[in-house]
Amino acid sequence: MPAELSHPDTADLELAAVMHALSDPIRLQLVACLATDEGENCGELSQNIELHKSTLSHHYRVLREAGITRTTVTGRTRVMRLRSADLQARFPGLLDVVFRALADLVEDDEKWTGSPEDRAKLLAALKRPVAAH
Repeated sequence: MPAELSHPDTADLELAAVMHALSDPIRLQLVACLATDEGENCGELSQNIELHKSTLSHHYRVLREAGITRTTVTGRTRVMRLRSADLQARFPGLLDVVFRALADLVEDDEKWTGSPEDRAKLLAALKRPVAAH
């Protein structure tokens, strides 16, 4: 049975903590990647981010402790999922705004460095309603 790390309850999510977690460009990039999937192995999620593992672990922890993600541990594998429903329940519309802003960044040719296929997949995920995530 997978282990689970501690996560705040939906009612305990604090707007200041969520906004702080989303204020970092690396964490925003991780959230955007999570928007495209139902869950992502932490190693695969960060494969295109050139940071030390300890720095990435810090970013994962900040997202988890703020209540943005849920991390499940199975053996040596950690799988992160976006807590879309919990965030929507606590702060209606917040992720919609964040995803729209991220979509604008992805659409900017000067800021996008990935493949056209990755861009299309990410934009499709960011533009669908949060309830569909």
